[in-house]
Amino acid sequence: KVAATAEEMGIALQRSGRTIYVKETQDFGTGLVNHAGKLFCFPTTVGVCNMADNDASDVIAAVPELEPGDVIITNDPYRSGGLATHLPDLHLLQPYFHDGKVVCYGWCFIHSADVGGRVPSSISPSNHEIFQEGLMIPPLKLVKAGKFNPDVVAFIEANCRTAEENLGDLKAMVAALAVGERRVAGMIAQHGIEAFAAGTTEIIEYAAKKARDAFRTIPDGTYRFTDYLDDDLVSPLPVRIHATMTARDGQLDIDFTGTDPQIAAAFNLPSAGKRHTWLTLRLLQYALTRDPSIPINAGILNSVTLHIPSGSLLNPVFPAAVGVRHATGNRMVDVMNGLLAQAVPDFVRAAGCGLIIPVVLAEPADEHGKRKVDVVEPMTGGTGGRQGMDGVDGRDSSTSGMANNPVETVEASAGLTILRYGIRPDSGGAGKWRGGVGLELTFTPHHSGSQVLGRGMERFRFVPWGLLGGRCGMAARTIKNMGRPDEQELGKIDMIELQAGESITVMTPGGGGYGDPFERDPDLVLQDVQRGFVTLAAARRDYGVVIVDGRLDRDATASLRADREPRKDVLFDLGTERRVWESVFDDALMARINGILFQKPASARQALRRRIFAPVLAVIERDRPFDRAALEAAGQAVRVNLAELEAVEAGREVAA
Repeated sequence: KVAATAEEMGIALQRSGRTIYVKETQDFGTGLVNHAGKLFCFPTTVGVCNMADNDASDVIAAVPELEPGDVIITNDPYRSGGLATHLPDLHLLQPYFHDGKVVCYGWCFIHSADVGGRVPSSISPSNHEIFQEGLMIPPLKLVKAGKFNPDVVAFIEANCRTAEENLGDLKAMVAALAVGERRVAGMIAQHGIEAFAAGTTEIIEYAAKKARDAFRTIPDGTYRFTDYLDDDLVSPLPVRIHATMTARDGQLDIDFTGTDPQIAAAFNLPSAGKRHTWLTLRLLQYALTRDPSIPINAGILNSVTLHIPSGSLLNPVFPAAVGVRHATGNRMVDVMNGLLAQAVPDFVRAAGCGLIIPVVLAEPADEHGKRKVDVVEPMTGGTGGRQGMDGVDGRDSSTSGMANNPVETVEASAGLTILRYGIRPDSGGAGKWRGGVGLELTFTPHHSGSQVLGRGMERFRFVPWGLLGGRCGMAARTIKNMGRPDEQELGKIDMIELQAGESITVMTPGGGGYGDPFERDPDLVLQDVQRGFVTLAAARRDYGVVIVDGRLDRDATASLRADREPRKDVLFDLGTERRVWESVFDDALMARINGILFQKPASARQALRRRIFAPVLAVIERDRPFDRAALEAAGQAVRVNLAELEAVEAGREVAA
C-alpha cells in the first residue's frame, strides 16, 4: 500500500507538471519518509530510479516547528545534508499529521528548467563555485498552514528565468504531496496508527534482511577498481575515482580513498560524507536484480558502509560547484560495476555509455526580456552487454530511468527543428553479446543567437569498457554543421551560440561488449547489419563475419575467424587512452600524489595538483590520443616534483 501511494504521488506529479522535463522526461521523484529521514517506500514505474537511499534528516532537523499544511522547500546541497545534489533539483517535504503528531513525511522533487545563475538552465561545467549556479534555498517553509508563503514565492520568481514554469511545477509538487497525505490518512483509518507507525521502520528492516541475503552472493574478498572523468575542464587532466570494496558475509564496506580531490569545476558530488544514493545506486540495482521481491526503500543499503574522504570529488566542501554532479554519478555506476565484475563476472554487464547529457536550447529574449529555456533531450547512449544478452540500444537507465522526449513534443515546445534523432552505427562495443548502440541527435534553431548548452559531456577520451573479451564502446562526439563545408568538430561544449540555419550534432557512446566478438552468432551479426547497428566493415573487422550482397558467407567467415587468437582471458578492455595513461600514472604513483594533496587544506589542493602535474599539462591535448613517449617523459618529471614535495613534508614532520 505504501508503494502504491508513492506511485500514485508520482503519477499525479507527472500529469499536473508544467514543464516538459516533468511531463515527458520524468526527472522527478516521490515517496514517503519516516522520522529518521529515510524513505520507506519509493515508486517502481514512474520518475527517476536512483533516490531510494535519500536522507532527509538534516532538512527535518532544520525546520522543527511544523503544523498541518506546512511544506518545506530546499535545493541547497550543503544545508540539506546531500538530499539536494544540485540547485535545479527542488525538494519538498510535507509533514503528515494524525491526532496532532507527525506520523511521517511526504517527499518529492523535480528538476527545474532554471533557478538563475550564470547561464540559462543554471548548470554549466565551467562554474567553479556554487554561488554561480543559481538561487540557493535553505530548508524553509514554502507553504504555511496550507497557503503558499508569498515572500518565498516572490523571491524564487525574482531569481530565475522561467518563473511561471517553476511556479507551475511547484504547485504540481504540492498537489502530489496532498495525494500522499490522503492515502496515509486512509491507511491509518484502516489499520490503526500503531500498525502504520511500526510499518514505517519495519518495512525498512525487512528490505535490509532480504538485501543482505542478496549481497551474500558476492564472494567474500577485497576488490579494487578505478575509472575516470575525461578531464577537470579547467585543464586536460583526467579526474580519478578509485574504490576498494571489502565483502564479508553480505556486509559491504567501500573505501573511496585514492579518489582525486574536489575540482574547480561543477563535477563535484555533494554526499556530505554519508552513504549516498549517487554512490550506492549500483548496489541497490544488484540487490533488486538478485531478488526482485525486495521492497524498494533505504533499507536495501543498510549493510553497506562508505568511507569518503572530506574534500574529495565525492565529498566536496562548501562552496564547491556541483551542477554537473550527474557526470560523476554516472562514472560511479561504472566504478561499482567494475568492482562487481571482478566478483561475479557472469552476473554483471560491461560498462554502459556512462553519461547523461541534458541538451538545452536557450532562445533569445523576447521584447519583454523573457527567455524560453527547454531541455531538448536528456541524451544517453547504449547499455553494456552481459552474459546471454546484448545491451539495450539507445537507452541506458543506470542512474535515472528518465524517458526521452518525443520529437513532436520538443518541436511544439521549443524553437527548433530536429533533423535526425536515431541510432549511431558501430558505437556499441563488439562482443559475443554486443554493447547497445549510442544515439545521434541533430537539430537547428529557428532564431539566431540561440544558445545550446551541453551538461555532463563525458566519454570523449576514456571510453566505456568491455568485459571478458568484449571490446569497448565508441567515444562521444559533438559536431557543428555536420556534412557542410564549414563542419567543425567541437569536442566537449559548455555553451555555444548558433545562428538560424546552423546545426549541432551530439553523438553518444555505445556500451561495452561482453565476451569474445568472434564467438558471436554470425546470424546475429547479419541481423545487426540489416538493422543498421553495425556496418559491413565493422562486421568483418570486429566480428570476423563476411557479408556479401546482403547474405552471410559462412565459409569465408569460418576461415577469417579461424585465423585469430581468442580473447577470453581479457577481463577488461579499457581502451587505448586509458592503457597509456595508467602505464605512467599507476595506482602506486597516484596514491603518493593524493597522499600529498590530502595533507593540505581543501582550498589549496587544486593549485598544488596543477603544480605537481605541470609537466603533463604541457603534453596532453584533450581531443587527441596520448603521445606515449611524451607522456612517459612528463611522468618522470612529475615523479621528480613529487619527490621534492615529499622531502619537504618529511622535513616538516622531523622539525615538528
